Amino acid sequence: MKTRFVVALAAGALIAAGQTGKALPEGNCSSAQLGTDIPAASIGEPVSAVKLTAFVWITATSTLPAHCKVDGAMLPVETGTSAKPILFRILLPGSWSGHAAQIGGGGMNGVIPDLTGTRGITTGAPLLARGFAVYGSDSGHANGTADWALSDEAIRNLGYMQMKKTHDAAMVLTQRAYGDRPQFNYYFGTSQGGREALTVAQRYSADYDGIIANVPIVNFSSLMLAPELIRIHEKPIANWLTPAKINAVRGEFMRQCDSLDGLVDGLINNYMACRAIFDVKQGRAGRDPWAAKRCPGDRDPNPADTSAIACLTSGQIATLDMVYSPYMFATPLAHGVRSFGMWVPNTDPSGSGLIAPTRFRGQEGAPQNAAVHSHLGALGVTGFLMQDPAANPLDYVEGGKWNGRRKQLSEWLDATDPDLSRFAARGGKVIVTIGTNDTLASPGAQLAYYESLIAQMGQGKVDTFARLFVLPQTNHGLMGTNYVVNGRGERIETAAIPNTYDRLGLLTDWVEKKVGPGRQIPVAAGARTLPMCSYPEYPKYLKGPATEAASYTCAAK
Repeated sequence: MKTRFVVALAAGALIAAGQTGKALPEGNCSSAQLGTDIPAASIGEPVSAVKLTAFVWITATSTLPAHCKVDGAMLPVETGTSAKPILFRILLPGSWSGHAAQIGGGGMNGVIPDLTGTRGITTGAPLLARGFAVYGSDSGHANGTADWALSDEAIRNLGYMQMKKTHDAAMVLTQRAYGDRPQFNYYFGTSQGGREALTVAQRYSADYDGIIANVPIVNFSSLMLAPELIRIHEKPIANWLTPAKINAVRGEFMRQCDSLDGLVDGLINNYMACRAIFDVKQGRAGRDPWAAKRCPGDRDPNPADTSAIACLTSGQIATLDMVYSPYMFATPLAHGVRSFGMWVPNTDPSGSGLIAPTRFRGQEGAPQNAAVHSHLGALGVTGFLMQDPAANPLDYVEGGKWNGRRKQLSEWLDATDPDLSRFAARGGKVIVTIGTNDTLASPGAQLAYYESLIAQMGQGKVDTFARLFVLPQTNHGLMGTNYVVNGRGERIETAAIPNTYDRLGLLTDWVEKKVGPGRQIPVAAGARTLPMCSYPEYPKYLKGPATEAASYTCAAK
């Protein structure tokens, strides 16, 4: 009885907001009611067939309502061995609120995402417990396989088509289950799913009312290539920025940037001013932000020194200049994009993929048995771009024989269209959240995309339908702490950076109640609070306890 009450209460909160509750009895969770296929003509991107493969009724638990799980497969148009079906799933609650949500993937996809959790969407009950129909797909390939990377249809599915195909199949099934399509339809995604969320706003603006895009990998085609570009730059051993230099690099970021927000506390809140210091493509030509760290005579007396006072050679500084400044393309990519934003100064303790622990095949000084460099998106370089999964990605040459393929992949994979006027005109709303310590996605690219949106549409118009919230010094999971050393070089205790807020509540209020979020949102971690600011503002310290949001204001850079 308690379970039924909790579920009814969650669904009822949405029904009271203007929805009509619709029931799906257990007996209707079947092929007899929902069918065995969906006509290919009902799908807005090409498929050869859509098969419904399983119908399972799942009884209520203490956290989730009774619901029908429907699995299906969308068969490819291509017929080669590398062509793959898209496996999809929809969860249809027994008591439907009229809401639906598509959940994006992660990494390189390859599995149907978890449709029952909260996944950075809400601090409260899961979507299913709120009466949402929830759906998603594996995007058209299996995780851990490589042959699909040679199929252009599979790449285009990953880039954009699988979102539309999955959406359209889900709309058919809600119509069959409840006799109606959703009154409000959303897209929620993180990382790869965040890119997907921006993509559907750009390509399929009529399909979604609201979008949450957490840490989106905006310039997907270039993000996959960027770790290789760094390793290519480090082919000469003199350019190798070794792991021993992490503390020296992070310490210098902190020395020059900690106080830019008005407080020396191990937090780089004024991330844009810090970026302007270390982005050598900004400001006067020949600036040297690393002057204080240069080795005397350009010779490192102790390459193994891991302390913050370790010096850097000119080759290592050249690598830092590359990593923390935009990378310029040989020719423009999709939507006229001419550069990739790379990374902003950060305090990621490991350096992640930005700092290599060893030498790789093709680099000077690498052993004869050296491994080929690899990372999460390497298949996108060797498979998508070079069309040879066995290739060495360090053989890539900017502007070389792969340049035409680069442009094509960018058109398929990148969520960089700055014209969201159609999405805005139909009342769509989007909330994006990023972290500046993210070394998996590129904060530089994320900020550059939002800048392009403002340049295309104007700040005033963008503010009517979009927010970019930035959580300084948080990672790809939007978690982090202050640095262990502050800008004066003093060791300090670390504490979690406040990062908790209800994205779902902000978005649904904006979409369904026309109540937009402010530009300053309080976030918490335990007893500590801070303001989360909408770009281009940052948390500037005024006065009072540093652990209280009231001591800060959101200020322009």
